[in-house]
Amino acid sequence: MEQKLALGIDIGGTNVKLAIVRSDGRVLADKSIPTAPEQGPEAFSRTVGAEARAMADEASVEWDSVVGAGVGMAGFLDVQRGWVEEAVNLHWRDVPLADLLQASLDKPVRVDNDANVAALGEVWLGAGQNAHTALCVTLGTGVGGGIVIGGRIHRGASTMAGEIGHIMVKNDGELCNCGHRGCLETLASATALVRHAVAAGVRSPDGGELTAKDVFALAAEGHPAARAVVDDMIHWLAVGLAIVANILNPDVIVVAGGLVNAGDQLMEPLREAFQREALARVARACKLVPAKLGDQAGVLGAARLVLQDIESL
Repeated sequence: MEQKLALGIDIGGTNVKLAIVRSDGRVLADKSIPTAPEQGPEAFSRTVGAEARAMADEASVEWDSVVGAGVGMAGFLDVQRGWVEEAVNLHWRDVPLADLLQASLDKPVRVDNDANVAALGEVWLGAGQNAHTALCVTLGTGVGGGIVIGGRIHRGASTMAGEIGHIMVKNDGELCNCGHRGCLETLASATALVRHAVAAGVRSPDGGELTAKDVFALAAEGHPAARAVVDDMIHWLAVGLAIVANILNPDVIVVAGGLVNAGDQLMEPLREAFQREALARVARACKLVPAKLGDQAGVLGAARLVLQDIESL
């Protein structure tokens, strides 16, 4: 089978990851450049085009052999048009990003949500391989999610499918940025874990700013307040995952984000809590696994968007 090449672009608030990826998943070239969103979308797109071509040259990859580019980024997107309606972290609004990048790259461009393309990457090459129905949940500043069914991203009517962080799980909970109270994001994100630990009197061992890693380390050492905060976070995460699993009945739930670095300290009690919270038949059919691809999931999933288009022709 002839190998096709696609450019994956993962746009973060600080850096943009670029990779030229073969249809078998092999990365032929990759690099990271500063996002610099203040330069504006037009200049940003020209920079990405120049850097992508330079990357291809350095790796001796013929630019003409690249069939297209996929983009993953956070924000409210019109996926059909490749339009950024609003990207808060970049301070962009109403940006025709696909058109701008297509002009710069001279390639067709697909744009999708960063959680969606990360989920697609994990199902293609990572912890969700061979799953028919997969949920990928990312625990970071917030709680993000992506759904992949039959190897394809499930986006929903307004491309908002997978917003697991905004399931309201606690009626009298904290106010979320979305305007509702008790969202999973206010209870199970890394940000929430640290906030609740500080409120409980947990302090960083080195006297600096407390981190989620600190909280897990202190909990492992038997610090009562840290253990209570971690246990509470895991409980609410299991509740949220069970709600989604009872609807989707997935083969696998892939847990990604910085908190996964806690390893079995997170995953083992999470599996136990999930078994309690989900319907028994749902829980038995579903594996909870840590993500495998790390920060490469987004750029690989973005490339996969384009390669799937080619395969379906």
